[in-house]
Amino acid sequence: MHPAFSVIFLTTLIGVGQGIFLALFTVESYAAFGLLPVQEDSYYAIGCALSLLFLIAGLIASLFHLGRPERAWRSAAQWRTSWLSREVVALPAFMGALALYGLAHLIGFNPTLTTLPSGTPVTVTLILGTGATLLAFALFLCTGMIYACLRFIQAWHSPLTVINYVLFGGASGFTLAAAHASIAAPDLVIFLAGWALVITLLGLTGWLASRTRNTRIKPKSTLPTAIGIKHPHIAQASQGLMGGSFNTREFFHGNTQKMLQGLQGFSFVCAFVLPTVLLVIGLSSASSGWLLTAFICQYAGLLAERWLFFAQARHPQNLYYQAVA
Repeated sequence: MHPAFSVIFLTTLIGVGQGIFLALFTVESYAAFGLLPVQEDSYYAIGCALSLLFLIAGLIASLFHLGRPERAWRSAAQWRTSWLSREVVALPAFMGALALYGLAHLIGFNPTLTTLPSGTPVTVTLILGTGATLLAFALFLCTGMIYACLRFIQAWHSPLTVINYVLFGGASGFTLAAAHASIAAPDLVIFLAGWALVITLLGLTGWLASRTRNTRIKPKSTLPTAIGIKHPHIAQASQGLMGGSFNTREFFHGNTQKMLQGLQGFSFVCAFVLPTVLLVIGLSSASSGWLLTAFICQYAGLLAERWLFFAQARHPQNLYYQAVA
């Protein structure tokens, strides 16, 4: 496939935004049960603003993928059957819930609505945060299922696609949340950096599982079935066209296998190995510099991983254009 940078930035940026919010609400949930110290409202408000910045940046990036951006609202019309339309609905819904959650903290509006039998207060922000959490995971599901539902692209048609979207977004978001905490709430650094480390290692496991699965895939279609000729030895000598076409431009990335292997190594090191090392250092030193470097390194690696996600997906039409693909 030919990767579209607008979609690469969309999926990685909103993943960071979702991850930051989940980190914030995890802190508030733990604090509600007395497992973490209670934080100032400003900590949550600034964190929500940071999360919204990434979500808005992802939304802006998505507009560059549209031929007619002024008609973007129509993409939500098929929400009953299309995962893309559901994503279009889930993203602004999550952003709205996140904005309300951050606003409640910003203005200090957080009355207790009820109390659990254990004595834990149920506040407005806990209710808003729970709703936003459900929407965050719904958005992860919609984004992943856009690709996982495509049966004809076997590399994508797997639960690992959705799982990895959740893990990669969670890892990058928790890593940036740890960097934010090192400045705004130093007593949370060990907690958030520890979770970032755990999710990063889980993301590495999911990444390796996906790579292993995809290398073992047996294509359902072959060159003989693609052109309808039953012969054991078929080779395409030319493209068969005087110039390129939409198919040859949009369904093949045009890079060498050596380049793909190099980028795969870059993704492995920058998205997982280096962030793991930097997070361990950050856990011991609580340094914002190390943690911020871990996020920048991880995000660069995830950009490479997402490019490979599209580039290495084998569209069946490439069986026909052997001289190009």
